[in-house]
Amino acid sequence: MSTSTPVIELRDVHVVHTLRTGSLLRPDTIRAVDGVSVGIERGQVLGIVGESGSGKSTLARVMTGLQPVTSGEVLFQGTALGRSRRARRELGRTVSVVFQDPATALNPRMLVREALMDPLRVHGIGTEAQRLAAVTELVHQVGLPASALDVLPRQISGGQRQRVAIARALALQPDVIVADEPTSALDVSVRAQVLNLLMDLREELGLGLVFISHDMSTVRFVADSIIVMHRGKVVEHGDAETVFTSARDEYTRSLLAAAPTLL
Repeated sequence: MSTSTPVIELRDVHVVHTLRTGSLLRPDTIRAVDGVSVGIERGQVLGIVGESGSGKSTLARVMTGLQPVTSGEVLFQGTALGRSRRARRELGRTVSVVFQDPATALNPRMLVREALMDPLRVHGIGTEAQRLAAVTELVHQVGLPASALDVLPRQISGGQRQRVAIARALALQPDVIVADEPTSALDVSVRAQVLNLLMDLREELGLGLVFISHDMSTVRFVADSIIVMHRGKVVEHGDAETVFTSARDEYTRSLLAAAPTLL
């Protein structure tokens, strides 16, 4: 059993959203995350699986500091995550995000070069020459030619755009990347390439990876451990092999039965 301090740890986290329905005194609410406890360390791949509305994307926003919690604790490198600008800035350097659709995640008016240099400028890292050298290395690291720096997102394919998004997530040398359905907007033919890239980067850089998906087959391909979410709750949590061969929860078994054979 690992004794490392998780980069991000959630303890009995609840996120409750107030809906516009109901009355002023008794508004309707929805428990998007309901009592979840989980941690992610460097080098670990945690799969989070569930159908749409299960709470998995809300959980991802909590992990990245984009979603405040209603109750519970969020620990960053063993210390309660504060709300100060400095704390959020440090979290932003340590935990990066790869979103589902690179077409909307990247600024369509910004050259790839500028999109990759932007986080370095925001955090005051290096000179302009050093930043250019860094982003040139980044595109090489994700399997793109240097010429990709001089194009707009619309001028490259969906798979290449997602590689750019991964490069941007790597720009600040994070400890953990949270990938929210990173292959679901891609053609089947390029999904495996992007998954293999993420696995290679995890091995090469010692990254922690939170991989969020509705697809059990894909998660089995990448994850060391898996949590299954249903209506905001974790209904299954264990190492990947155990979850796939000896699932205890009926909901997990239904997801396994429906899992497609293609990535």
